[in-house]
Amino acid sequence: MASKVVGASIRAVKKRKLIPTKQAIVLTQAAVRRVKEILQHEPDVLGLKIGVKQRGCNGMSYTLEYVNKKEKFDEEVEQDGVKILIDSKAQMTILGTEMDFVEDKLSSEFVFNNPNIKGTCGCGESFNL
Repeated sequence: MASKVVGASIRAVKKRKLIPTKQAIVLTQAAVRRVKEILQHEPDVLGLKIGVKQRGCNGMSYTLEYVNKKEKFDEEVEQDGVKILIDSKAQMTILGTEMDFVEDKLSSEFVFNNPNIKGTCGCGESFNL
C-alpha cells in the first residue's frame, strides 16, 4: 500500500546550529497531531514513510506515503506515539531536519525545515544539496 498522503514543502534553514539527537528527524507538535489524525483513518497502516524522488525544477523532492511494514534498511523514528520510517535513499538528505505542519487560509502542508539544503526552487517543492 504505497499511496501519496499529502504534499510537502521544503525550507532551507540558514545558519542553524545542528543539535545532536538520536533521531534522524524531529517532529513538531503540530506535525505529530496531524500525523495522528491522518493515521486514525487508516487502521491497517504502520506509519508514514518519507522518501525522495528526482523531480521538480531544483532536483529532489520529499514524498510521504502510507507504509504497512518496515523494509530492511529503513530508519525508524518514533515520537509521541507516531511512527515515521525514512527510506534508505532519503536518510542522508534528511539528517537534522525538523518536520512541521503548517495550516493557513490557502493551504495545509507538511514543511521540512532542513539545514543541509543548498537551494530550493521558487515554489518550495524541490531542493538540492
